[in-house]
Amino acid sequence: MKSYSIFFTVLTLAIFASCKKENKPETPAKTYSKLAKAEWFIGEWGNKSADGELTERWKKENDSVYLGESYFVVGQNDTVFAEHVRLEEANGKLAYIVTVPGQNQELPISFEMTSAADNQIVFENPKHDYPNKIIYNLVEKDSLIAEISGLKKGKPYTEKFIMKKR
Repeated sequence: MKSYSIFFTVLTLAIFASCKKENKPETPAKTYSKLAKAEWFIGEWGNKSADGELTERWKKENDSVYLGESYFVVGQNDTVFAEHVRLEEANGKLAYIVTVPGQNQELPISFEMTSAADNQIVFENPKHDYPNKIIYNLVEKDSLIAEISGLKKGKPYTEKFIMKKR
């Protein structure tokens, strides 16, 4: 009887030991602090003028990528310019990657973030002809100015795009 009691005690302890949940250290979720600085991009921005309508839309694709699209429409539905943007944080760097249909053999051009503040982000690619600098300024919660600059026909040139949140 004594041997049965020892056997059941050992068996019970073995069952409890095998059911014990193993505590593995949790892997902390990766944070994308550089991309987070551009969180205010998210949403739809635009501007109507006598020349046409500019629209820029941004959405969060995942924790490390925002996707953007920008287009300019003249008249009712004549899109005269369009571009697709991928804002991606990888290896500790934030890249603004632009693809423009009909330009550069539709290959993406990458601009690296060179500075960021609460209301301004600057991307640059000194090897690209025009633009080689892209600046986003958050003027107010519902308005921003996107600015592109560089050399155009050998002379410094800047274009500003004023937009309101829709």
